[in-house]
Amino acid sequence: MCSYKKCILLALGATLALLQGFAQATGYVDVLDLPAQDSAMAQRSPLLDVTRAGQRLVAVGQRGHILYSDDAGKQWQQAAVPVSSDLTAVSFPSATHGWAVGNDGVVLNSIDAGATWSKQLDGRQIGALLVKHYGELASADPANEQWPLLVSEGQRLVEEGADKPLLGVWFANDKLGYVVGVFNLILRTEDGGQHWTPFEDRTDNPQGLHLEAIASTGDALYIAGEQGLLLKWDETSQHFTAVQTPYQGSFFGVIGKPGEVLAYGLRGHVFRSVDGGKNWSALNAGLPVSITAATLDANGNYRLFTQAGHMLVEHPGSTQLQLVAQPGQSPVAGAALAADGSLVLVGSRGARALRVE
Repeated sequence: MCSYKKCILLALGATLALLQGFAQATGYVDVLDLPAQDSAMAQRSPLLDVTRAGQRLVAVGQRGHILYSDDAGKQWQQAAVPVSSDLTAVSFPSATHGWAVGNDGVVLNSIDAGATWSKQLDGRQIGALLVKHYGELASADPANEQWPLLVSEGQRLVEEGADKPLLGVWFANDKLGYVVGVFNLILRTEDGGQHWTPFEDRTDNPQGLHLEAIASTGDALYIAGEQGLLLKWDETSQHFTAVQTPYQGSFFGVIGKPGEVLAYGLRGHVFRSVDGGKNWSALNAGLPVSITAATLDANGNYRLFTQAGHMLVEHPGSTQLQLVAQPGQSPVAGAALAADGSLVLVGSRGARALRVE
């Protein structure tokens, strides 16, 4: 079973494949070279993530659509985007600087609060980056058997082309950030995306499991992955180390605040740790439906959302998540707290604002 985001991407990918097949007869242009088209329906088209950029909201989704709102999600404008690849995640460490990632290994950057975007990286370059980086390490350390394997991984990416999705992005500031994706694909930048360093040797992920999301709790940085994979950044070793959890199913995301982290995912599973991931307790969602998005509300409570559109609220001290009725329930892929205290949700039916008590 795939996550909601993966399922919708597969469906969209099939649609795009049909469109591309038609386009080949009339002059095919790769989606990485085709700017996103303006659409009056963009606000109601599938969107996969949303975040705050200062007071502004920025959402990303299918066919390179990026939307921004300055009135808490009531009205949206479409940004200028140089690609038509489906976009999966977005991160703004400041009010003006942001990054978005998606299919075909694409990494986009904005320096004007999401109004316009430029392409920094795509899947046609990532394989070569791996070959060069790990080839240099292999030359400097020929006795290390890890480097040739990672060179081979890079060569495989070169041969297969730009088809590997990036699923998560997180930036600490306007310079330092990470992008993560399928088959342990992870890169780090320290200069705002001008240069990227492969980090596959810096993860405890020997099986090459998919990396679904990356997020900070304020005092720790985590990566959520499939088959119970949860990684935590260790500053001393400069390594993403594996965190043992009581669940072997896929995690689709992490959320938290200093001293606390929640990992959520398949079939309604949610786990909380208050000691840096050493021990975990289960939170009862009461629903066997995958949880695909989460945010903190204006009161600092966790709001979690399912692929069917349910909203669950976590109250401090309780292990039972409360199911909250809402109007117009629809599948949710991303959630963010707007400047006015309302919640903005995105998913298969686009974006909508939701007032909460």
